[in-house]
Amino acid sequence: MGHARPTFERRQLGLVLRRLRERTGMTQQASAEVLGKVRSRIVQLEDGSATASMEDLDKLLDCYNVTGDERTTVVELGQQARRRQKRRVHVDNLPDAYRRFADLEASASEINCFETGVIPGLLQSEGYIQALLAEADGVLWSADDSQGEDRSVYRLDRQSRLLGEGDRRIMRFVVTEDALRANMGAPEVMREQLTHLLALIDKMPDLNIRVLQADSYGNPLRGSGLTIFGFGERGTPIGYSSPVFGPSTYYDGEPEATAMLRAFYRSWEAALSREASRRLIQHIAKE
Repeated sequence: MGHARPTFERRQLGLVLRRLRERTGMTQQASAEVLGKVRSRIVQLEDGSATASMEDLDKLLDCYNVTGDERTTVVELGQQARRRQKRRVHVDNLPDAYRRFADLEASASEINCFETGVIPGLLQSEGYIQALLAEADGVLWSADDSQGEDRSVYRLDRQSRLLGEGDRRIMRFVVTEDALRANMGAPEVMREQLTHLLALIDKMPDLNIRVLQADSYGNPLRGSGLTIFGFGERGTPIGYSSPVFGPSTYYDGEPEATAMLRAFYRSWEAALSREASRRLIQHIAKE
């Protein structure tokens, strides 16, 4: 392994390897012993500040019992991580991109999210998730797609990882008013969703949810959706553009991530306060 700056590709590889190691129940020390190296090298690899040779990566994947398509994907991530690449737009064309999004999300110390017309994934109730996926079933993917159940479980797993008690990361969400009034599934689905939002606001004082009203001016993100992940001193921010169809797109260049964060804050400032947002959600739930 060689020491390197945490590029987006190295960060992705490291997060995947951490998830695979934890899945087997192995410690970082045990993984290091497989490679004949000190524990700090596994720490560096999982933090995205080190690269792994193909030989070392094969040893780890053998140790973690990774086979088939999953192994092929991790090997490709390893090849990407070893290339010298400038910070730029990164398009994730590999299988199971949603899992790597969840890894990146869970590792962030700050999450800023804006969505138009839909409740952000971390804030969705179980019924809303099912209704949302049902709308795309047979349209954006085939009706017999084997990943259908995975998509639902994945969203609920994301929520359990990030919305648990004691989580101190900064999370800001701007929800548009049309998302609160949408006809998603059935009236009872939306009532459940609105009640779920109110419960999150009451339960988690550090969770920041604001509603952007339909008649608001000065929204530079109108008609779009994005998420910006912050990592404090562990690396520069990474922006994510929400796709309707196609691969996931990330921006790890400082100018792009800064512009995305600036646009988010403009929408954040245009939205209602936390308490005023709560009152509006309550009002819509009673309509």
